[in-house]
Amino acid sequence: MSLSFKKITILAVMASSVLAGKTLDGIKKRGTLKCGVSTGLPGFSTPDSKGNWQGLDVDFCRALAVAVLGDDTKVQYVSLNAQQRFTALQSGEIDVLSRNTTNTLTRDTSTGLNFTTPIYYDGQGFMVRKSSKITSAMQLSGASVCTQQGTTTELNMSDFFRANRLKLKPVVFESNDEVVQSFVKGRCDALTTDASGLAAERSKFKNPDEFVILPEVISKEPLSPAVRHGDDEWFDIVKWTMFALVEAEEIGITKENISTFLKSKDPRVKRFLGITPGNGQAIGLDEKWAFNIISKIGNYGEVFEKNVGKGSTLKLERGLNALWNKGGLMFSPPFR
Repeated sequence: MSLSFKKITILAVMASSVLAGKTLDGIKKRGTLKCGVSTGLPGFSTPDSKGNWQGLDVDFCRALAVAVLGDDTKVQYVSLNAQQRFTALQSGEIDVLSRNTTNTLTRDTSTGLNFTTPIYYDGQGFMVRKSSKITSAMQLSGASVCTQQGTTTELNMSDFFRANRLKLKPVVFESNDEVVQSFVKGRCDALTTDASGLAAERSKFKNPDEFVILPEVISKEPLSPAVRHGDDEWFDIVKWTMFALVEAEEIGITKENISTFLKSKDPRVKRFLGITPGNGQAIGLDEKWAFNIISKIGNYGEVFEKNVGKGSTLKLERGLNALWNKGGLMFSPPFR
């Protein structure tokens, strides 16, 4: 066990024993939700010109704030890089991590964290300059590849090159900004991270049409919010907030039409919106918690399209992030 890993483990144990069952009480007493986000990734979590955070991960923070505080503005966004994110959650600096983070076995079992249901199903890809004439990741043998230290991306990259007997020249940096700027300046031949991240970074380039994302997807990256071990009440709230966004889309409830569903005779709708009580008490929230979320934030499909879908600068397809009955993986257990 390395010193840094030992330190993280000790922090995780301390956090679990001190904070178990206290997260929701702490948020209510404080009056704000502390949500860990990225240092700036378009479509997922990035501040606009006025410093207001926007994105898919940010909207999930807002949904949680509505669920527990009834107000989507009661969020304190804590910007974290890849090395800071887990320690911030373990130490209690933040209540939840909503920051394009892949759920893996090691992270789920060894870092004192619980990952909730995925908010985005992603996979790792590569981006190169069109002028390189490279059209496949299998042509990258001997290429220098920029990536971020301490991520699953770094490990996947090594696995891919080793498995395909390709020579690799890794160029690794601590921060995402260093990775991207080094690629733009030509220090490396390719850039690798999650496919959504490649699209997000390319959207910021001065000449995005000069870059191409290669077709190969080399990994599974279920990006999921995370909470500390030992607080099942808070884990349930975070998990079911995500399910509420998905359930609303499946029923057809949107931010705009939700009021028309208040007169619905459908038992499923009445339970979901809190007209028939029970779900709120079961999760320790107001009976209209799901109604409040969709009224303020919209359903998952609305949130996806606004931030990363066809109407956004990223223009990503729903793909695996479509509902289960439309060929995707998004699925909510029953609200009953």
